[in-house]
Amino acid sequence: MSFINYSSREINCKIVYYGPGLCGKTTNLQYIYRRTNPEQKGKLISLATETERTLFFDFLPLALGDIKGFKIRFHLYTVPGQVFYAASRKLILKGVDGVVFVADSQIERMESNLESFDDLKINLAEQGYELEKLPFTIQYNKRDLPNIVPVLDMDRFLNLGGTPWFEGVAVTGRGVFETLKAVAKQVLFELKKNY
Repeated sequence: MSFINYSSREINCKIVYYGPGLCGKTTNLQYIYRRTNPEQKGKLISLATETERTLFFDFLPLALGDIKGFKIRFHLYTVPGQVFYAASRKLILKGVDGVVFVADSQIERMESNLESFDDLKINLAEQGYELEKLPFTIQYNKRDLPNIVPVLDMDRFLNLGGTPWFEGVAVTGRGVFETLKAVAKQVLFELKKNY
């Protein structure tokens, strides 16, 4: 649910990057942050453990245009992928406007992708959301590795609704901005319908 700040004339939208541990969610946000004009971004906040895994969230506000005189600001979050951070994932999904599911393309990570995808749907349902009714995009990340699942197979298991998807290599930026633009465009479309 977008937050409207009438005094600053801003509409704040929340996009959450979701997926299994070590799939590249944080790497996506770090790449976006490095490549974004300083005037368009806020401070990147990353809370990580000593093993460099995301513990809580990354936060990156991006200003992108306006609607009826209101500036649109996107806040990008990642959720911790590790199983024992279930409560954090639920909390971060609260008030979500759009979701990017980052899937790890490695063969041995397919089961983790499916578990995380089911977890996403369950957590959204507990908040009163249906994934099918939210702006949603999938990124098949780590496409540069040798032991990967073919995209068509990944799509058959993870993309039941014909959601836009992109192949990605987050460490080099391949597919990163395409993924963000696709979900942001859907969020803006929903905003324009409602305002």
